[in-house]
Amino acid sequence: MKKLILALFLITSCMLVKAQEATNPTTKEETEVAAVVEKLRAAMISGNKSDLESVTSADLTYGHSGGKIQNKAAFIDDITSKRSDFKTIELTKQSITIQNNIAIVRHVLVADTNDGGKPAHISLGIVLVLKKEKEDWKIIARRAFHVD
Repeated sequence: MKKLILALFLITSCMLVKAQEATNPTTKEETEVAAVVEKLRAAMISGNKSDLESVTSADLTYGHSGGKIQNKAAFIDDITSKRSDFKTIELTKQSITIQNNIAIVRHVLVADTNDGGKPAHISLGIVLVLKKEKEDWKIIARRAFHVD
């Protein structure tokens, strides 16, 4: 019985460590990428144009869950003009994968919005692709999709 309890304890501990690793960046690059994602999240709420510009690539392709695709200028204009008005944004279940100078970030975005004067609560799956440009990570692609 003691061996069974010990085995269950070890399995549970390993699972908790793995879950913690999935949500906490472990390398310098993962920490940098996570900081870019956080800066994007905050800028989408505040509408801070310079912050939005600093984290996005000139070649950004920004895909919405409804199929609409925007370039960098259109995305930033929608946020700064408050046509796309985020009141809150919470990111959960985030994972970061880095290969050379490309990072893939996956998370669930839960937000309260006021798009076109209509309050809404949304929950979306998000995939971001970032590329290291010189010393900075820039978002080059984003795709949102509905989650159950």
